[in-house]
Amino acid sequence: MGLVRLTDRQEDLAIAAAGLLGGLLLIAFGAYDARPGLPVWAAVLPLAAMSALELVRRRWTIGAVCAGGVLFGLAVYFGSVMATLLMYTDLLYAATLYGPARMSKVLQLTGAAATLVLSGLSWRYGSVPGALLVAVFCGLIFLAPVWTADLLRRHRDRAETERLRAEQTALLAELDRRGAVVAERARMARELHDVIANHLSAIAIHATGAQAVARRQQRAQDEPLVEALAVIRENSVQGLAEMRRMIGLLREAVPEEPYAAPRLAAVDVLLEQAATAGRTAGLRFSLEECGERGELSAPVELAAYRIVQESLTNAVKHAAPGPVRLRIGYGERELEITVESEYREGEGRPVPGAKAGLVGMGERAQLLGGALSAGPDGPRWQVRAVLPRTASGERE
Repeated sequence: MGLVRLTDRQEDLAIAAAGLLGGLLLIAFGAYDARPGLPVWAAVLPLAAMSALELVRRRWTIGAVCAGGVLFGLAVYFGSVMATLLMYTDLLYAATLYGPARMSKVLQLTGAAATLVLSGLSWRYGSVPGALLVAVFCGLIFLAPVWTADLLRRHRDRAETERLRAEQTALLAELDRRGAVVAERARMARELHDVIANHLSAIAIHATGAQAVARRQQRAQDEPLVEALAVIRENSVQGLAEMRRMIGLLREAVPEEPYAAPRLAAVDVLLEQAATAGRTAGLRFSLEECGERGELSAPVELAAYRIVQESLTNAVKHAAPGPVRLRIGYGERELEITVESEYREGEGRPVPGAKAGLVGMGERAQLLGGALSAGPDGPRWQVRAVLPRTASGERE
């Protein structure tokens, strides 16, 4: 069972109520130092006034402790009630803890002075044991609360300083991390621009030149060589455009054209491009969709588009002549993508980057909490991806 946590206002009210009720109970049983000849209300008034000061102990620290000192003197003269003395020590504690920083020194000086004066008077007009008893009593009343609050305030200020220092260290570490990320992004952008983008640009230029030569030779547009040159140029230009967008994102620069993330609504374009590229290899592409497409989160739709794109590209590269079937199933919670093609037995000479596409598709699916499998399924090669309709980071 958890403890009830009071607000500052409720805590002050509880202290005032406890002091007042406790003092009235002591007065009712006569358990206080009553001065002969004085009525009971003479002890009740300082008690009630001291309880009222407890309500403003945090806001008006200086005024409360000064008024409390006067009430303390009246309580000692008219009849000392233990509850009144304890509430005055609480006012000294609150003034040191919540008041100005110099309040501690002021209260320590005044408390020490009051202790010396009262113990000196007791020694002068009484006895040494009496003076020692007064000195101990005054030390507990005037000095002990101030020393306790001063120690607590120093610990509190030190903890606040350490907290601010920790926040500053964390902020500096975050700035260093962001600087390192920006520098790495800039390096990646330079590498992409200087190496891959230049290669893609060279491919597009050479493909354009080859098309010009084919036109001068008056080759037919449906000739396989001319079609292959057109596919090479179109894909290299499209890859170069996406590479430039990626470089712009890495450099945190706004591209000249707003970048629109690919959507599954454009899957027909992918099929058309794949059909054009695979026509000479005897490939026939088809699309089957089932279920309601509805709204898909942007990360899921982008991952699905890239998986379809990579699967069709792999079919163009490696599939045996025959049909290539693309099925997209839109379920209530999951999106299923299946690409089937004729399986070509054996493997040719491995090329740089082989199987990197499958690894990339698997990573895209795993990041979203989905799964991907690829491999022979009887006489056919099957790529199957299951993605949640909502990305993992967007789930409630």
